[in-house]
Amino acid sequence: MKKILVIQNKRIGDVLIASVLANNLKKHFPESLIHYFVYDYTAGVLEGNPNIDQIVTVQDRELKKLPVLWKTIQQVKREQYDIILDPYAKFQSRMLCYFSQASIRVGFKRQNKKLRLSYYTHEVEFLNEGHMPCGKALEDRMHMLTSAFGIKDPDPMYRIFLSEEEKNYSRIAHLERPVVMIGILGSTRNKSLPFRYTAELIDFIAENYQATLLFNYAPNQKAEAKEIYDLCQCKEQVHWDIYEDSIRGFIKLMNQCELLISNEGGSVHIAKALQKPTFTIYSPFISKSHWNSFEDGKTHDSVHLFDKNPEGFNQLSREEKKAIEKNPEILYNQLTPTLIKEKLIPYLDYHLKS
Repeated sequence: MKKILVIQNKRIGDVLIASVLANNLKKHFPESLIHYFVYDYTAGVLEGNPNIDQIVTVQDRELKKLPVLWKTIQQVKREQYDIILDPYAKFQSRMLCYFSQASIRVGFKRQNKKLRLSYYTHEVEFLNEGHMPCGKALEDRMHMLTSAFGIKDPDPMYRIFLSEEEKNYSRIAHLERPVVMIGILGSTRNKSLPFRYTAELIDFIAENYQATLLFNYAPNQKAEAKEIYDLCQCKEQVHWDIYEDSIRGFIKLMNQCELLISNEGGSVHIAKALQKPTFTIYSPFISKSHWNSFEDGKTHDSVHLFDKNPEGFNQLSREEKKAIEKNPEILYNQLTPTLIKEKLIPYLDYHLKS
């Protein structure tokens, strides 16, 4: 029996996407034990997954402390894993791989970086470009499975597994249908549409569609969410008071909604995993081709400032993209509600009026 560890110490969407590794490895190694090592605040998207035998959590800031990292390294060594996969390859995860003594250690070769130590026994190249409808981020992970284990045609669809109690969640049963979840904020301020633009889009939806609107945001974003709500002129259809402050809570709530409109982030991946239609608004510094999983222009669609000139984004240097990430406001101001509505209106008409 093989003992496998997947290290994915990043944000919610990254962890959910990485769950495809377990789903495929369990089929390939049906008798294996599969553990996931993730930040504690992301574990909710993995709960209930029958392909994951144990979720090991750590606090983000704690793992960056060398004494905590060294203690964690010792814990990983004691587990005596046979296989470790590291799809993100941060300093901490590379250290866990290097000292683990696992006979198979799989990780991506970092672009423009020559690794000084043999962190991995199987170093996988990132694909130059994606060709599958799942998006490049998922395709890279499928490539990891194919390269390291010879798994043919791995399944790229990530899933969330609900308990019967979660499926029967009834907090919004009394609301008028359809119910549309609005992801009003990204994971950070620089991944969020300007507040005035968000409020304008909410007003447009409220004025033109018979829909009940709910807000999603992180617990530490409540003040910012209230600021957006106060900017809205049409509040009758917005239920500000209906909110869940945990991942599993949001999953239950989202599962009862008809669709999601959101800044790019974990909520989009959760909705897709629940097979809910999504419309995504991308930050100007995010590579849409990496994260636009399963977009078909109907069930899932999106808007990016560079939609009409995708090569303009691809031609930006790494340094230019980093500069935009630090200060995206100038480009965000160009992603106006008028520009967004060019794609949002036909999307909403298809889902809410047809």
